[in-house]
Amino acid sequence: MSDQHETPDPREAHSGAHHAAADVPEDDAPRQAWATGGTVLAGVLLLLQGVFGFLQGIAGIADNTVYAGLGDYAFKMSVTSWGWIHLFLGVLVAITGWCILTGQTWAKATGVGLAAVAVILNFMWLPYLPLWALLNIALGIFVIWALCTERPDAPTL
Repeated sequence: MSDQHETPDPREAHSGAHHAAADVPEDDAPRQAWATGGTVLAGVLLLLQGVFGFLQGIAGIADNTVYAGLGDYAFKMSVTSWGWIHLFLGVLVAITGWCILTGQTWAKATGVGLAAVAVILNFMWLPYLPLWALLNIALGIFVIWALCTERPDAPTL
């Protein structure tokens, strides 16, 4: 048996170089990179969703017959009412998306809340534009996932 103790490499101990990637477990690094990229995409999607919602709202306000309903529905409202809802929500969502892209920490929590509201409202909007509403529901769920999975304290690659 040997009395030798394993000593750390002095070049590593005194170099002062610290690699953030070394702190991330190998199996966690790709997931964190994906989540961080997802957060940027979530900001872009919120910004685009907000602009489209704003335009959708203007169309509904301008002409009450621009969207045709698919029959009776439990959440039936006038298209003008839906237009105002989409207009205001669109402005809030676009501003929040922009703030996420500029790094505002409060915007992530707000983005999750607004995306949840948008998912619910798009479910209620299904009879007017079913494919668009389903696409917005899917995008809203992705935005919620992306904003909830990013860990700001995790090192970036």
